[in-house]
Amino acid sequence: MCGITGWVSFDAGFGARPAEVIEAMTSAVSRRGPDATGTFIRANVALGHRRLAVIDPAGGRQPMVATEAGRDIALVYSGEIYNYTELRAELKALGRGFETRSDTEVLLQGYLEWGESVVERLNGMFAFAIWDGRRERLFLARDRFGIKPLYFYRIPSGIVFGSEPKAILAHPLADRTVTADGLRELFAMTGQPGWSLWRDMDQVRPGTTLTVERKGITPCTYWSLRTRQHTDDLPTTVERVRELLDDIVERQLVSDVPLCLLLSGGLDSSALTGLATATDAAKRKGLRTFSVDFEDQEATFVPDEIRDTPDAPFVREVVEFVRTNHHRVALDQNTLSRPGVRRAVVGARDIPAGLGDMDNSLYLLFRAIREQSTVALSGESADEIFGGYIWFHHPQSVNADNFPWLAFRSAFTADRFALLNRDLRAKLELEDFIADQYAVSRKEVEQLPGDDDHERRMRRISHQHLTRFLPMLLDRKDRASMAVGLEVRVPYCDHRLVEYVYNTPWSFKTFDGREKSLLREATSAVVPRAVRDRVKSPYPTSQDPQYAASLAGQLSEILARPDHPVFAIVDRRWAQAATEIPPDKMPGDVRAGLDRILDVYHWLDMYSPDLLL
Repeated sequence: MCGITGWVSFDAGFGARPAEVIEAMTSAVSRRGPDATGTFIRANVALGHRRLAVIDPAGGRQPMVATEAGRDIALVYSGEIYNYTELRAELKALGRGFETRSDTEVLLQGYLEWGESVVERLNGMFAFAIWDGRRERLFLARDRFGIKPLYFYRIPSGIVFGSEPKAILAHPLADRTVTADGLRELFAMTGQPGWSLWRDMDQVRPGTTLTVERKGITPCTYWSLRTRQHTDDLPTTVERVRELLDDIVERQLVSDVPLCLLLSGGLDSSALTGLATATDAAKRKGLRTFSVDFEDQEATFVPDEIRDTPDAPFVREVVEFVRTNHHRVALDQNTLSRPGVRRAVVGARDIPAGLGDMDNSLYLLFRAIREQSTVALSGESADEIFGGYIWFHHPQSVNADNFPWLAFRSAFTADRFALLNRDLRAKLELEDFIADQYAVSRKEVEQLPGDDDHERRMRRISHQHLTRFLPMLLDRKDRASMAVGLEVRVPYCDHRLVEYVYNTPWSFKTFDGREKSLLREATSAVVPRAVRDRVKSPYPTSQDPQYAASLAGQLSEILARPDHPVFAIVDRRWAQAATEIPPDKMPGDVRAGLDRILDVYHWLDMYSPDLLL
């Protein structure tokens, strides 16, 4: 896992400072790769790389360069290729030689052998750039689900790219302008494909490549979520899901550095833990697991409409069942609400995401894990694949002409736009933007002839989650983990599993009257009964009123600065009224608004954007 940067300038060249510029860009993502750094500079191209060594630490240095016909072909790459051993054997049979054990060299040799179609052969998470000096061409590629980020910025003579926006913003030709178009998606959360907060900056879309040549930039979609007829019966489907999971987990446990699993006590992470410990008992002895919790949360927990139970008792059940070497990361409210932690999170994500203690605790969890492990496996995306979220099973959300995660209403989602400056809110026209994005998303779904209305609706909802909601979560996890140099793998995102389960009928996914029926049945032997029977519980948040009190205190200090640019985005009256609510009486949506305002405040301070609103 690493950070990549670069730019190509076909006409103007680089001027006098190419080394200085690429070093600045690469340094901006140094936390993604603490183990090594390297650059590649030629007449029209500069590439940068920061390395987090996971496979073949001695041999996988980058940029990795091969020479053919007297021309350099250079690769910078972030990610893991889980089928690299099979590809390596295939390439060796074709006459390709290898000097390292790394998946990086497999990727480079695969490109030399198969060209741009190499992406279709890869099983993994990746974002990479290849400069092909034979053709004077840059080739950018991103994995099927966007697990690894990749941004680009057009310049008159070429392109600038990087793993994160901060790398591009370090380039002298990139400005820091944010317009209303950027803010719409930030607050609407529709998962608009290719979105970036920054003007003229885009993402390489999941399952897509970009070919950059003197004549221009050409995108190509090499993978998309397709609809197929499912012909297996229910028992065969359950068996196939288990077979796929066994293979996926075995592949993703490969590492030359310390590895662990994230364990929340929910079905998704518990199933992965059980599968991991079942692969090879001797080899997996002492496998590390980590969970996050808040001090005193278990003793004082109060059920609400989306969380029935605390996580801790179920974590203990799993640890006792599979005998892992478990570590509980307990966070206190002072640390959780500390401005320095918030700034670290905003700096990691490059946006004021506003998820508050959910983001802060994730970052602190990853920071604690990194002290003992370099790689972690996570249960992300099981809810999107198997239908786990509460709104999948909430009739009003399912039947709304809106994205289900936006249609669902709870104490945490009353009016997510109430905190916005009134003039800005009117200009953003967020309701119209959401409606437009929803209409676009509906057109992207292939339906099967003969399906009834409910099956068609659930297929559409599943597609929206996998192509729009999931990428937002994957970006969050990547940024928080890579900010501390931790690689997080997401086994449920294996495209073979996603393609198979996506095309199973909704009745299969709920055959026992519960959410995630297929996953529960397929992994029933490797998780304790208490976990199998547990109702879906989202990522934990603190229930301690002291967290809300701390937020209100910090916002009061900002309100004392009436000329601060934060009030070009935030409604001052709403903010003032929010600080006056007693912390133990503060509604969840108001607390979320305080988190969002503080994120915006620190983001403005850290990035100094030019707001054209």
